[in-house]
Amino acid sequence: MRILVTGGSGFLGSHLCDYLKADDFSRRSNLDILNLQNVQLVEAYDVVIHLAAELDKSPDSAENVFLTNVEGTVNLLRAMRENTVFIYASTKDVYGRFADNYQQVPENCPTVYSGQSALEWSKLIAERYVEYYAHARNFRSCIFRLSTVYARKSLGNTPNFVTHFADMINDGAPLRLPANGNPRRDLLHVQDFAKACEAFTDSVIRHGLYNLGGGSKTALTLRELVEKLEEVSGLQALIDEENPLSAPIPMNYVSDLNLITQELDWKPEISLEDGLKTLFYT
Repeated sequence: MRILVTGGSGFLGSHLCDYLKADDFSRRSNLDILNLQNVQLVEAYDVVIHLAAELDKSPDSAENVFLTNVEGTVNLLRAMRENTVFIYASTKDVYGRFADNYQQVPENCPTVYSGQSALEWSKLIAERYVEYYAHARNFRSCIFRLSTVYARKSLGNTPNFVTHFADMINDGAPLRLPANGNPRRDLLHVQDFAKACEAFTDSVIRHGLYNLGGGSKTALTLRELVEKLEEVSGLQALIDEENPLSAPIPMNYVSDLNLITQELDWKPEISLEDGLKTLFYT
């Protein structure tokens, strides 16, 4: 089985390529999802995992975000062969502030506009294209609305906040926490994300949409995360209490994993402690 990861040289994509023995489709490998000639390479693959995206949230970048994240996705979808598998990495942030209404966020949480940036809105629009082309061209599709997926940092990539926290602790640098560390998130190790991709590929499900994160067992506030990182590393964090960052939207997000567990028989396998230990160099 041939597997392709778009954005396969990125923060998460590089780990997926290693774990799944997949090929990389990215600008670093001189391939662009906006180049129709490049995109024709997709026809040779049995599974395409689409991570490549423009992640800029600034209003000035909206046009480029929509171009890359929507048109680039459509280019890939048009190149898919019948009965192949397309897995799309969307985001929990399509729910916006409505996620705060749930202790564990289900897939039927509203996605109506509530101030989301072009990034989140482009992801939601692209989800609809995934569903349309998968049915129209008769290939299997899976949409993962990702919560916080963390991984050891990789060369040339900007890590997410979990890995950033670990780096700052490792370097003895001061940390600034949003809203004094009160926001709550569920964490998922990148290897469990890769296993979720395998679970869908190996299933009989034709079309799925799932919230994907660590669920309640790995949910903790950002201040509790810092304490856990201190515990697994044996190091002490320096927290800049005088200059907290602004509160995120939503304040609290924990994935409801009932649907993906029922349909794909998947659940996280890597414990929070074991996963976080991988972020520290020994």
